[in-house]
Order: sequence, then C-alpha cells, then structure tokens
Amino acid sequence: MATQRVLPQSKETLLQNYNKRLKDDIRSILDNFTEIIKTAKVEDETQVSRATQAEQDHYEMHVRAANIVRAGESLMKLVSDLKQFLILNDFPSVNEAISLRNQQLRTLQEECDKKLISLRDEIAIDLYELEEEYYSSSCGQWDGVELPLCEAFHRQDSWGSPETTSDPSCANPEDSDNLGTQESMQRHLNSHGSSTSEQS
Repeated sequence: MATQRVLPQSKETLLQNYNKRLKDDIRSILDNFTEIIKTAKVEDETQVSRATQAEQDHYEMHVRAANIVRAGESLMKLVSDLKQFLILNDFPSVNEAISLRNQQLRTLQEECDKKLISLRDEIAIDLYELEEEYYSSSCGQWDGVELPLCEAFHRQDSWGSPETTSDPSCANPEDSDNLGTQESMQRHLNSHGSSTSEQS
C-alpha cells in the first residue's frame, strides 16, 4: 500500500477549496433541478390567475436552468484546475513519465546503433570484395600504372563505347607499335624507290 504524501499547507488549502467548490456546485444542480420538478406540478385554483402563475413558473424555470448551467460550467472549470494542479504538483508521476520516455528513447538509440554497425560491416565486406576483384583484373592497370577504382571503371566503360573504339589514342599499345613499324617500313620503301628512279 502506497504511503500518503504530506502536502504543504498551501496545497492542502487549495485542495480543500476544490472540494468545497465541488460540493457547492453539485448541491446547486440538485436543488435547482428539484425546484424545477416542483414547479411543473399543477396546483389548484388560487387568488393568482393561471396565466400569471404560468408566466411566473416559466420565468422561475429559466432562472433555475441558468443556475444549473452555471454550476455545470463551474464543475468543468474545476476539472481543468484539478488537471493543472496535478500536472504542476505531481512530481513523482512526472518524473516517472520522463524516465519511461528516456528508457524508450535509449532502446531506440541502441537499435539504430546496431543497425548502423551491421550496415557498416556489410558495406566494408562488399567494398573489400570489389577492390579484390578490381586489383586482380586487368582493368585496374593502365600503362603499367594502377589507377583509382572510379577512373579505371570510367576508362573501361570508354573502351566499350563506339567513339572511344574508333579513337587511335585509346588503342592497344602493342597495336600502336606494330602500326608505327609498318609506317616506318613503308616510308623506307618509298624513299628507296624514289632514289632508284632518279638514278635511272
């Protein structure tokens, strides 16, 4: 069983005031409703005419109905004041709610950290395998120099494009050497034939 907390004198007085307002408003609603029921009763003939009595009863019902409405609004205001008092002064419940929320946020943070670590490990494994594949293949080298991974793939894509295939600067170095040898032999033969024709 929870021990009852001792409230300060100001809070105790405030709670007593709330209790008094509650009892007064409920009594007002009950009394006015009872009088309205009594007024609805048809009485015997009196010295006052029925029309006058009916008008008086009608006015009394309006007044008492207004009193009931006022008491109801006072009860609604009392409920609002009690909620405000509970929020501002019930520190144990507020601290408990804050602790529970902090625990939920810590749990969520731990889950996010675990997912991020798992994602980092997967990316590292994939990147390692990709680098191994890159450095073990021929696309990782260009004229005997190891190229960065992005540039090597860029040049590999350029090899397969029609524009780069027709470009002599992108040709194989061995094919370029063979082509240069053939051109030099052709120039040598042309120069030898021209000198023979001049001697004849």
